[in-house]
Amino acid sequence: MSMPRSTPRAIIAGFVLSLLLPMVSPLAAQRAGYVTAPDGARLFYRSAGRGTDTLVAIHGGPGVDLESIAGDFVPLTLMHTVIFYDQRGAGRSTLPTDTTTLSATQQIADLEAVRVHFGIDRLTLIAHSYGPLLAATYAIAHPEHMRRMILIGPVPPRRGEFWARFAKNSAARMDSMLRRQSAEANRRLQRATSDEDIRSACRDYWRAAMVPRLAEPARTLPMIHADLCASDARGIRFGLTTTNRLVMGSYGDWDIRPQLRTLRVPTLVIHGEQEAIPMDLVEEWISSLPNATLVRVPRAAHFAYAERPDVVWPAVEAFLKR
Repeated sequence: MSMPRSTPRAIIAGFVLSLLLPMVSPLAAQRAGYVTAPDGARLFYRSAGRGTDTLVAIHGGPGVDLESIAGDFVPLTLMHTVIFYDQRGAGRSTLPTDTTTLSATQQIADLEAVRVHFGIDRLTLIAHSYGPLLAATYAIAHPEHMRRMILIGPVPPRRGEFWARFAKNSAARMDSMLRRQSAEANRRLQRATSDEDIRSACRDYWRAAMVPRLAEPARTLPMIHADLCASDARGIRFGLTTTNRLVMGSYGDWDIRPQLRTLRVPTLVIHGEQEAIPMDLVEEWISSLPNATLVRVPRAAHFAYAERPDVVWPAVEAFLKR
């Protein structure tokens, strides 16, 4: 099949990627285990791919887990080795009885433990949603161990009016029925004790909660391969009901823009044009980081890499090849 000369290279790359993806098994070359943090906490990891270039993937939440991104990051494993890990208090990692360890400072220390475990001198981080905040604060703390960053659908680099605007945008995308379904599933999750009840409540919750996070839910929901309810049931419940609240709360009224201006880390920011996270707030990553580029993705929202893989993955590969 031939392509006309006028076809943009990004579209050609997306076309080639679409041909390759069916030949790639998400289970190919996977390895799993645990990283032990200095305080004894265990962080579950899974790596995939055989490339010599290694990326560490940081999931969002912070109360979800690696299953929230791994299924949709398979294209990265075509040419790279990708290390996914469950953050403390989520998924298959340690669910601490001492919840004071669910903090921004500990998140940075845990990511450093991952780096040391795998013997990576300089990290390439690819992060989604909340993950970019962790990636950036790690980079501020350890600039000597940074190579580059890719931030997808990021929360802004400062809190400001972010939560209020995000909540307003999200609410406008949900009708009363969806709001009731989301609230009821959340209540069930809070009181669920059996694995079966936790997974059932989790699936019902995300069935409603995904709608405001997608630009065209009817079209793109079937395109998402990640499973936010596939991990350890206790970890799912603990993450959504405890970890998310405590870790985000530990950032307080965050504003890391002054520290970002000191970083020289090449950074790619990817954001859907229909995101509930306001684009103007995300643009502050670009105005703060001296070496950052923004890719705006049309017809996409929070899961741009799944909604528009034809745009996102060619942009990521072009960035990584620089």
